[in-house]
Amino acid sequence: MRLSARTEYAAIAALELARHWQAEEPVRIREICAAQGVPARFLVHILLRLKHAGIVASVRGAAGGYRLARHPEEITLEDLRVAIEGPGTDVAPVSVALGQRSRLAGLLVETWEAAARAEADVLRGTTLADLTARCRSGDAMYYI
Repeated sequence: MRLSARTEYAAIAALELARHWQAEEPVRIREICAAQGVPARFLVHILLRLKHAGIVASVRGAAGGYRLARHPEEITLEDLRVAIEGPGTDVAPVSVALGQRSRLAGLLVETWEAAARAEADVLRGTTLADLTARCRSGDAMYYI
């Protein structure tokens, strides 16, 4: 699975906002950058996309910043991916693009499609609340 740096930064920023959900106070961009090491120049644009998608809300003023627009249980990693990458960003396998119809090419296409479905299921099934709960419990998962 290949996600852009923007999508990963969006997930990190959204998770930081989810950590502050109970406080109901907006979080400033510089606080997110300091806590998570996300470059500020990217974060401004990322948060604007998330705002446009209805995932975050901005609060103006001296005490302003960003907060989640919905409960963390209602926001999935797929929501974040679509907000940043757009819908239908999957790339067709070469065998499909070339119009190859051999049995082997067909089996490969079936395998790529099954992998894409599994990937989408994980993203749709993982909420910000799930990840923040795992972070609090120290149960982080690392994949290589």
